Amino acid sequence: MMDFETVLFDVADGVATLTLNRPDVLNGLNPRLMTDIRAALKRAEHTRDARALILTGAGRAFCSGADLADREIADGAGHTHLRLGDLIAEGMAEYFNPLILDIVRLRKPVICAVNGTAAGGGVGLALAGDIVIAAESASFLQVFVPQLGIIPDMGSTWFLPRLIGHARSMGLALLGDKLPARKAEEWGLIFKCVEDDALMDEARLIAGKLAAASPNVFAFVKQAFRASYGNSLPEQLELEKETQRTLCSTEDFMEGVTAFIAKRKPDFKGR
Repeated sequence: MMDFETVLFDVADGVATLTLNRPDVLNGLNPRLMTDIRAALKRAEHTRDARALILTGAGRAFCSGADLADREIADGAGHTHLRLGDLIAEGMAEYFNPLILDIVRLRKPVICAVNGTAAGGGVGLALAGDIVIAAESASFLQVFVPQLGIIPDMGSTWFLPRLIGHARSMGLALLGDKLPARKAEEWGLIFKCVEDDALMDEARLIAGKLAAASPNVFAFVKQAFRASYGNSLPEQLELEKETQRTLCSTEDFMEGVTAFIAKRKPDFKGR
């Protein structure tokens, strides 16, 4: 167990688990929490024994978005030399946006286990994961437009239309209706919805499968899927060819081929 002020972080059986630990405020995001999350992500990146990461929340919520009642945020709102909007934008540039990019760019697979409400920026935080599963009692809620008169952020305007299309994304954003986890699975917003008491077991099962794969491949898979949004088919085929040129020259690829022929599980070393 490694100590942080607002998150729990541990590594076991090849899997790192990062738990947001401000349950009294539904894991609302303040500068301290975001700094701790980013530090834990960096720790996971550089921990060889951690081949996959589970991100979840303590208590009854995954993340309620920005903690608007936090003292540091409230104090910032009292500054007179800057407009409040300028302060918010500076905070997004310093904390919120880099956090999302750190998750997306992590060279290891991230499983977001949504244990309860994901609201506001908490939706973007969840969707930044590579595989998102949710407890049946969990829900996704875009509070920005109806509650605050602002647009969705933390990547929600990017993730939502790519996952569920324009019509559903606009409906969720403009109306702020709660989307239950089961419906989120049906719409393709998340990978899977499971019974509440099975959430972490399912997350660990998925993480264990990923931890057994070659650690060489994950960053390339993430890169390829991100690039596909802007690439033509010929460009994407070229990217696939050049990526295979790299990966098929590794020891792990040869181990995979040998294991396939021998009808056994491969023993990947990350070489």
